[in-house]
Amino acid sequence: MGNGGRSGLRQGKGNAEGVAATPTAASASCQYRCIECNQEAKELYRDYNHGVLKITICKSCQKPVDKYIEYDPVIILINAILCKAQAYRHILFNTQINIHGKLCIFCLLCEAYLRWWQLQDSNQNTAPDDLIRYAKEWDFYRMFAIAALEQTAYFIGIFTFLWVERPVTVKEKPSFILLLKALLLSSYGKLLLIPAVIWEHDYTPLCLKLIKVFVLTSNFQAIRVTLNINRKFCFLAVLSGLLLESIVVYFFQRMEWDVGSDCAIYKSQDF
Repeated sequence: MGNGGRSGLRQGKGNAEGVAATPTAASASCQYRCIECNQEAKELYRDYNHGVLKITICKSCQKPVDKYIEYDPVIILINAILCKAQAYRHILFNTQINIHGKLCIFCLLCEAYLRWWQLQDSNQNTAPDDLIRYAKEWDFYRMFAIAALEQTAYFIGIFTFLWVERPVTVKEKPSFILLLKALLLSSYGKLLLIPAVIWEHDYTPLCLKLIKVFVLTSNFQAIRVTLNINRKFCFLAVLSGLLLESIVVYFFQRMEWDVGSDCAIYKSQDF
């Protein structure tokens, strides 16, 4: 078994019999999960002497708790891009990935750059060079702030809907912190905005729309896997987030704060 597939797992602790196992989680919020049936598991594998590993079998579905611990990270990424629930459960429950904040900032920078690029492309300035550079810099900061506010509104819309519907959709109290991390991780598709802008061509507007659909689909799957609820409520949650985000976008347009919002990715219908 390669080491790459277990790079995100906690190290096992040996016992008196010389067998190392993935440590038992201390609380329900950090329990391992079976990637097939979503049941909690105390361990993912046992490491016997001489490097012999045995993957734990789920007591509920009788399948390996997490087959992805044997897979190369590239294969796991491909499965995540395909929005497979098993890959999402592996990443969210059975690994330690702490890049949520950094990924969020980088995605916002990508989106702000897209809006800033579209704004500069539509403006013709005759002011001195120094003044133009100063104005363009502040335009980028403004686009970053607006993108952050719109994303916040999107998340608030999702959380509000799930909180209101919680007694119906979720038997146990959901972990909104875990859900926030899942939404941030599943928004990685926004990183594709930069290549779409750099290699501009006639199909760029279509690419931007497809990226938006991909991000929404990933968010949909992240909600479904994290809370273990049906597709209908996941769809309504994403729709609620888009609705609140659209209200914020409309507010910015009315206040004329977002000059380039008409050509931003969320309003790309005019392409």
